[in-house]
Amino acid sequence: MSEHHLLLCFLFFLSFSQILLSSCFSFSNSTKICPHGQSLALLHLKKSLSIKKSHSRNCRFLSYPKTEHWKEGSDCCSWDGVSCDLVTGHVIELDLSCSWLSGTIHSNSALFRFPHLQRLNLAFNDFSGSSVSAGFGRFSSLTHLNLSESGFSGLISPEISHLSNLVSLDLSRNDEAEFSQLGFDSLVQNLTKLQKLRLRGISISSVFPNSLLNRSSLISLDLSFCGLYGRFPDKDIHLPKLELLSLRENNKLDGNFPRFSENNSLIYLHLSFTNFNGELPASIGNLKSLQTLDLFGCPFSGSIPSSISNLKSLQILFLSDCQFLGSIPASLENLTQITSLILFGNHFSGKIPNVFYNLRNLISLDLSGNNFRGQIPPSIGNLTNLYELDFSDNQLEGAIPSSVYGFSSLCYVRLWDNLFNGTIPSWLYTLPSLVELDLSHNKFTSHIGEFQFDSLEKIDLSMNELHGSIPTSIFELVNLSSLYLSSNNLSGVLETSKFEKLINLTNLDLSNNMLSLTMSVHSNSLLPNIQTLDLSHNNISGMFSWNVGKDTLSQLNLSYNSISGFEMHPWSSMWTLDLHSNLLQGPLPTPPNSIVFFLVSHNKLSGEISPLICKASSMGVLDLSHNNLSGMLPHCLGNFSNDLFVLNLRRNQFHGIIPQTFLKGNSFRTLDFNSNQLEGLVPRSLIICKELEVLNLGNNKINDTFPHWLGALPKLQVLVLRFNHFHGRIGFPKIKSPFMSLRIIDLGHNEFEGNLPEIYLRSLKAIMNIDEGNMTRKYMGDDNYQDSVMVTIKGLEIEFVKILNTFTTIDFSSNKFQGVIPECIGNLNSLRGLNLSHNYLTGYIPLSFKNLKILESLDLSSNKLSGRIPQELTSLMFLEVLNLSQNHLIGFIPQGSQFQTFGNDSYYGNPGLCGFPLSNRCTTDEIPYPSQEIEAKFESGFDWKITLMGYGCGLVIGLSLGCLIFVSGKPEWLVWIIDKNIHKIVRNKRSTRGRGARIS
Repeated sequence: MSEHHLLLCFLFFLSFSQILLSSCFSFSNSTKICPHGQSLALLHLKKSLSIKKSHSRNCRFLSYPKTEHWKEGSDCCSWDGVSCDLVTGHVIELDLSCSWLSGTIHSNSALFRFPHLQRLNLAFNDFSGSSVSAGFGRFSSLTHLNLSESGFSGLISPEISHLSNLVSLDLSRNDEAEFSQLGFDSLVQNLTKLQKLRLRGISISSVFPNSLLNRSSLISLDLSFCGLYGRFPDKDIHLPKLELLSLRENNKLDGNFPRFSENNSLIYLHLSFTNFNGELPASIGNLKSLQTLDLFGCPFSGSIPSSISNLKSLQILFLSDCQFLGSIPASLENLTQITSLILFGNHFSGKIPNVFYNLRNLISLDLSGNNFRGQIPPSIGNLTNLYELDFSDNQLEGAIPSSVYGFSSLCYVRLWDNLFNGTIPSWLYTLPSLVELDLSHNKFTSHIGEFQFDSLEKIDLSMNELHGSIPTSIFELVNLSSLYLSSNNLSGVLETSKFEKLINLTNLDLSNNMLSLTMSVHSNSLLPNIQTLDLSHNNISGMFSWNVGKDTLSQLNLSYNSISGFEMHPWSSMWTLDLHSNLLQGPLPTPPNSIVFFLVSHNKLSGEISPLICKASSMGVLDLSHNNLSGMLPHCLGNFSNDLFVLNLRRNQFHGIIPQTFLKGNSFRTLDFNSNQLEGLVPRSLIICKELEVLNLGNNKINDTFPHWLGALPKLQVLVLRFNHFHGRIGFPKIKSPFMSLRIIDLGHNEFEGNLPEIYLRSLKAIMNIDEGNMTRKYMGDDNYQDSVMVTIKGLEIEFVKILNTFTTIDFSSNKFQGVIPECIGNLNSLRGLNLSHNYLTGYIPLSFKNLKILESLDLSSNKLSGRIPQELTSLMFLEVLNLSQNHLIGFIPQGSQFQTFGNDSYYGNPGLCGFPLSNRCTTDEIPYPSQEIEAKFESGFDWKITLMGYGCGLVIGLSLGCLIFVSGKPEWLVWIIDKNIHKIVRNKRSTRGRGARIS
């Protein structure tokens, strides 16, 4: 092209540019400013709302008060958050998100005076008390509406479904707002242009709307936390633009894993905490754009399909707390983009595959709570970007790999509750970013090494086999907040001055070791932020005067040491003080008023209980048992705290009466006054202790009649009155079905008289028909305090330091009961121990005892029982102790099963008994006698079986004898003849099988 032509083109371009610039300038001059009415409306809106920074505290973006600079007289189109139409000047966009706004948006708010609005964003403010009212339905041109996380509540107006031009609707995280069924259906039906629908946390309470799966324009659908229920459609999903589907936290929504066509764009799939179930299909491999798969807490089962390796873009895989099983597929090594692999809480088994060579982007690896075995794979050393490693709660074993380098970003290492052994590898001491190290509940041995960096905040090496002293480097970890070294074999002298630098330490547990402690002069200023301190089960002795955590210490456990003195400090936050099982002497320390659990049992404390203890109005457990305390009990003990649920004063030397006043609405679960010198009556105010489960008044000097009124306590399970001066007949209950929950009752060694209390025995429903197979075995009490009781069982006085909820026993021994043993005891078929010894009981051993199938101990000794031992008792397969001595029993001792294990002591003092194990052999005339059931029927008169006794004389004689008995009742001479002839008949039958046979 010539230079002349180029010049012409340049001149033409200049002329065109001038015209264009002129035109643009003219257009700019003609642009409309914000109409006065809309400017006023915005100022009214500003005035109706207040500004405070905390109202946008959850904003994930830049937040500032956009309305603060809205001024009258200026063009509102230039105001922050306001956009106008370039031609008309109408406000078409209002973005007040993260603007620190607060107030109520009423239905007549100035907000609704902008009919041309196309975009409205009020997210991340605080409009508590506002509803999504009908006013929002007036924005007919609106395409984008975002009211998320702004405190809207109440019913969402169905008029919102009139916004037919909406492309994006976000009402998420307004957790107190809800749709009516009609309102939600209308929204789904009318808003056909929607591309993004986010309703997280809005209560919908509806089945999943199938029509949404026909909206090919959908890009994002979030219906999490919406209360959806029913079954998700089981059909192929053809939504080619859908990138996000979130249905999480709809726990009544079930279905199979959604089936997507190959033509999909899905990036995020969240189904956590729904009821989707079944196995993952192979078609999961179609989701080739997927970056996040979240199935946390869904009951999916089966194994992970190998097709998951097709998800080349996958970055986050959450399959935790499901029911997956089998091994992890080796094809996971193809997921080279993955950053988070979270599989905890499943049933995976086998070895952890050695698949980590190519997963160099992995940041978080959590395989905890499975059944993995074997060793940690060596390829773990390639994960140089790892931030979190969690293999806890498996069955991994062997040594941790020692040749590991480059974990510069590793912050959390959790390998607890496995079978690892050997020494702790040196690289774990040299991680520069390590925040938490938890190797507890393993079998590590040797010494604890020296840590090289001070980034650590938590160390847990408890429940191992570590020995030696605590390394000095631990006392240099200035960021340390929790240190757990309990249950090892650590030893040495621990000087309190070493803790000087640990100013951030809040939890210290050195229990169950062999450590001793020396306190420095300046120890009171140490550990200023400590909250829990456990030094129990060590070798600490002498005076304990360490005043740590003056304003923060809440739990101090010094139990099971040899501490002889304790200096009580004014800990203002203390709620647990455990000093039991030491050598404490002198008066009882008065705990801080904030105390909840005060345990000083098994010491050598003396003196009286100060009434000052009653100032601890939040006390929950007071255990002063097993000391040498004396004096009278303060009257306030029964009513100083509504929260007191355990009062244990066992084995002291208190005298006087039991406190007579108990607060209405009290929380008492356990009252134990055993082994003191208390006297007087049982306090009648105990009737208001509706939560009472254990009442132990044994081994005192209480002089009273049977407290039948305790039968109205609905939860009473243990009642011990032994070794007192209770007297009189037990009598009849005043209420129907007393003691319904009672399963341990001990009235032994008192002066009760009369018949055994049959009506009470019939009411013991807690000892009947216990289905132990479907019952969770646990101990009485809770994690904070478990009850104990002393009972006489199996011939021994035994203290149960914990009471199993299936243990049952009845002890009425050493009283003056008389009469026969009630048959109804046989209904107590869950009874394990029965002691009726040392009374004046007569009659037979009830045949109904054969129903006591789990009875372990039976003591009927020192009574006046007669008759024979029922052969049926041999069916009691759990009977370990039997004492029938000192009675008037006769005949053959039953043989078989447990009876083969009992010695002479079980039967001595019954000269009429014979057979093993006694030296008194049975003669051929002494054989197992028919059961008492037959004897009882003789006593009652006629029985048709008497016709069998005429076997030798014919049918006529037999009928005659029957008529004779019917007329005369029970002639003693005839019974004597029949008794003698039964022996002859049986003997003659046996003689045909072998003469001279003896029974032993």
